[in-house]
Amino acid sequence: MDPFEGAEPAGFIVGFCGDFERAVTDTEEDLATIVDRFHTPDMEQTNDGLRMDRSRLIAHLRPIRKNRPSSRLEVHEATSDGDLLTSRYTMHVTMKRKAFSIDVHFFGRFAPDGRLREAHSLTRMEKNAEAPT
Repeated sequence: MDPFEGAEPAGFIVGFCGDFERAVTDTEEDLATIVDRFHTPDMEQTNDGLRMDRSRLIAHLRPIRKNRPSSRLEVHEATSDGDLLTSRYTMHVTMKRKAFSIDVHFFGRFAPDGRLREAHSLTRMEKNAEAPT
């Protein structure tokens, strides 16, 4: 089974991240339930050398839900091979009166049902964007 359901890699990563963000920030659904819908039980994420398992991801999401940021992905490159998706994108984030951008280099493995199993990301904060008015 193709984890990307025939979607172009750029479209898949935009949809995955956007759907996950909206589930976290636009609903009051239990965070563990949301994480389980988008990630396998044995998921591992390493962001800038910091490892997160399922419980750490849930804890990480609590302040995100409280601050209710919104983001937009600008995908520069994306490719997939089997269950592996790699992408280089900029995440433009707005939170309250603050805006910033993060340059992301993403390497992820997905389960056949499209849930994230393993991810490695390297990030770099870009110059602060102008705050929304």
